Amino acid sequence: MTPHSPILDAPDRVLSTMEADGSRRWLYPRLSRGRFWSRRRVVAYALLAIYTLLPFLRIGGRPVILLDLAHRHFTLLGVTFLPTDTALLALFLLAWLLSIVFVTALLGRVWCGWVCPQTVYMEFLFRPIERLFTGRAGRGGKPAANVAGWRTAAMYAAYLAICLHLANTFLAYFVPAPTLTDWITTSPGRHPAGFTIVLVLTALMMFNFAWFREQTCIIACPYGRLQSVLLDRQSLIVSYDRARGEPRTKGSRVSLPIAPHQGPITSVTGDAAPERTGDCVDCSLCVQVCPTGIDIREGLQIECVGCAQCIDACDAVMAKINRPLGLIRYSSESAMAGEPPRLIRPRVIVYSGIIALLATLLAVLLATRSPADVTLLRNVGRPFVVNPDGSVDNTMKVKITNRTDARHTYRVAAIDPSGEIRAVTNTPALTIAPGQSITEPVQVIAPAHRFVLGRLDTILRVTGDDNLQIDRDCRLLGPATPTTSTGAPKP
Repeated sequence: MTPHSPILDAPDRVLSTMEADGSRRWLYPRLSRGRFWSRRRVVAYALLAIYTLLPFLRIGGRPVILLDLAHRHFTLLGVTFLPTDTALLALFLLAWLLSIVFVTALLGRVWCGWVCPQTVYMEFLFRPIERLFTGRAGRGGKPAANVAGWRTAAMYAAYLAICLHLANTFLAYFVPAPTLTDWITTSPGRHPAGFTIVLVLTALMMFNFAWFREQTCIIACPYGRLQSVLLDRQSLIVSYDRARGEPRTKGSRVSLPIAPHQGPITSVTGDAAPERTGDCVDCSLCVQVCPTGIDIREGLQIECVGCAQCIDACDAVMAKINRPLGLIRYSSESAMAGEPPRLIRPRVIVYSGIIALLATLLAVLLATRSPADVTLLRNVGRPFVVNPDGSVDNTMKVKITNRTDARHTYRVAAIDPSGEIRAVTNTPALTIAPGQSITEPVQVIAPAHRFVLGRLDTILRVTGDDNLQIDRDCRLLGPATPTTSTGAPKP
């Protein structure tokens, strides 16, 4: 506490990206080129290629993924969902979310460290570019002193070009590829809305990757804060073996490069060590390589994204001082406590059972889905009209949605064995383009003597030129007593 301030000073950093005085702590993690980093790099580059190519790939003539909000068509893995498929979309999203929860229960935050777009782009695209222009290529750490102004300008220009590309690629998930190509190759004045979206997305990505950076994981993303309920003691996490590492070797810090193993180091200089010292030499490399700036030796923290950079750095040090690898490793709290591993446990069984049930239900609904949707609506206004010949006229609306990839023609008819009930449409044959809908008024005419207590149940059938046949129950309203031609009871 300062002499004139009633506020207590923070004993340490509140956040890994914030100094004790509240100022921003910029993180420039060193690079550890270990086995996990090599594997993550392969995964990251594969994901970058998939993200770029996915909107332009097609399955059975349909995009692999297209979320066409303007036309309310959502295509996933070549299957098109319409607004009427709310249940299917809900099942798909629920199964996807539960799958992430299931994987988290087993493998911890593998999503954050290996698959999350924030991590992939930040650690394998933007940070390498930063290191290249600031003289730290292949090593990481703080930028070299006196970086030339043109290098900084070139770095941000590269950032801008990448963000512009990412924004256009992101838009390709919501706009058909031919439309996006037309937008890119023509004047922005012809498509101001799309141009504005790209500008906004580019600005947001520049803000995120050039300034906000790892704070997205630490502050903005709720996933880390949910790990307390998503993880259990058997979940795989990045763990420091405290029993093996403590007490740490005291004395002068050891300066060890993070490089491929060059051979063992047989001695460590410093003050006299206690009778028993742990394997941790307190070199702090695990902290220096952490992209979120934490010390994994303090235990599991919400800032840890499970990237394994500390594992690679620590393994390199252990190899150099002839100690076993794995002082920091992928493990679980129970394994660190000496308990036997338990892959099969209640939450794993529950999650897998629910996912299997949702997947089965989704598959059944997709397999039995009709190639067309038919919705019957009652017309607004008078419920019925009595014609001069005494017949009763109910005007309805039938909405037909063609779910197929071909143009089809549909007809509407009333099903009545006696032939007394007729369905009349303005257009006898309704031709509907692929994925489109049409709403057509239909007059259902029935004799007055067929009504009982003012009601008559019948069936309207929609048939298509592709042998489609869909029946819809239809309740007609009519007079319960003799009426005039307007539908009002006779005096």
